[in-house]
Amino acid sequence: MHLDPACFLPASVSEETKALNASIVAKLAALPDQWSVPPAVIRERRRQGLGPFPSEQPSPRARTETIDGPAGPLALRVIAPDAPRGVYLHIHGGGWTFNTADMQDERLERIARNCGLACVSVEYRLAPEDPYPAAPDDCEAAALWLVRQSKALFGTDWLAIGGESAGAHLAAVTMLRLRNRHGLTPFRAANLVAGCYDLALTPSVRRWGDEKLVLNTRDIWMFAQNFLRLRGDVRDPDVSPLHADLTGLPPALFTVGTRDPLLDDSLFMAARWEAAGNAAELAVWPGGAHVFVAFPGALTEQALARMDAFLSR
Repeated sequence: MHLDPACFLPASVSEETKALNASIVAKLAALPDQWSVPPAVIRERRRQGLGPFPSEQPSPRARTETIDGPAGPLALRVIAPDAPRGVYLHIHGGGWTFNTADMQDERLERIARNCGLACVSVEYRLAPEDPYPAAPDDCEAAALWLVRQSKALFGTDWLAIGGESAGAHLAAVTMLRLRNRHGLTPFRAANLVAGCYDLALTPSVRRWGDEKLVLNTRDIWMFAQNFLRLRGDVRDPDVSPLHADLTGLPPALFTVGTRDPLLDDSLFMAARWEAAGNAAELAVWPGGAHVFVAFPGALTEQALARMDAFLSR
């Protein structure tokens, strides 16, 4: 794991990335405060492309598998090549509060095409209506189902896991739950993008302030409050996996931009991952905003190409 200090210098940020970040801030400044209306309203606005991220086209070959979940039927969105070489369990982001499994089809199509992996995205329950431990319970159930069914359904038992933002957090929690509760370490790779791994808030989150570059300090604090609803201790490893025993986990690629309030979460988690004896790659991208890989551009293409190479290895 190597970190180049030059990536943090303003001169390392491309003009394209600077312009994108300015456009994100301007767009969000013109929108109503997302905490002034019910979550359902913001969910619908995001689906229409009226949130921080551009909308993506649904995949024509996506299908739904419905399994037994902890609180009833649990939907899994599947995008698979004809002959998968492995299966990628994907967990979407959105602060545990927003977004759905069908809102990143283009990125999952890319993984299916470039890496030969069947992508299975979890439609986990959202906060604040269903706070902790609902989302981790659903992701744990999906992972256990995949361990049992991947060979029969996809012809392979090679498994990877990953997600963005809250999805990266839930991916880490899921790996820990399978190891701790079931004695299972089935995943061969973890693709973790801009995760929130400490709900007590790392220094980069606390010091960020009000600038709405996708999200700000208040947003992250509110997301954490929605998720917990006083049902969990922020230092519990099941809530904040940065505090967990991380031994015996798979090789991981941590992707984050230098203009992400959650920068420290990836820096700290990658270091602890490697210190626990696991393989870790840390990809820090100059000027990248929170989950910048959702925005088209040269920086995104470079980051996605590295993810493709990691998952293909």
